[in-house]
Amino acid sequence: MRALLQRVSFASVSVNSRIIGQIDRGFAILLGVTHSDTITEADWLANKVAGLRLFEDEAGKMNLGLADVGGSVLVVSQFTLYGDARKGRRPSFTAAAPPEQAEPLVDYFCGRLRQAGFTVATGQFGAMMQVTIHNDGPVTLMLEREAE
Repeated sequence: MRALLQRVSFASVSVNSRIIGQIDRGFAILLGVTHSDTITEADWLANKVAGLRLFEDEAGKMNLGLADVGGSVLVVSQFTLYGDARKGRRPSFTAAAPPEQAEPLVDYFCGRLRQAGFTVATGQFGAMMQVTIHNDGPVTLMLEREAE
């Protein structure tokens, strides 16, 4: 699984010009799933996200986690994170898991974050979405857990 995580002051996702998910302070996560991914990778990634300390404390150091600041999470499925553009001009997406495998893992990942006590907003799997991200910092991390 791959997650492009951004610390945000605001993020939203719209389908057909209608906002379907929105958060204020927290993390916007673009989440990709590959063929070998299972709940093991989703668990690892959810635990990593829940524990990351990316918010500044009173001394200006990144010492506070999502729970410390009352943050939320916006998760948007993003199969293009597994795009391969090394050859030619048109990326290949064969490394991305098919929807019937990816969607349940995205849902599971979101559920694990909810179980950890976070408010989680989501996009709509498979839809053409418009995502608004107000990156705070900017702070952006690529997180990845490959199947063992």
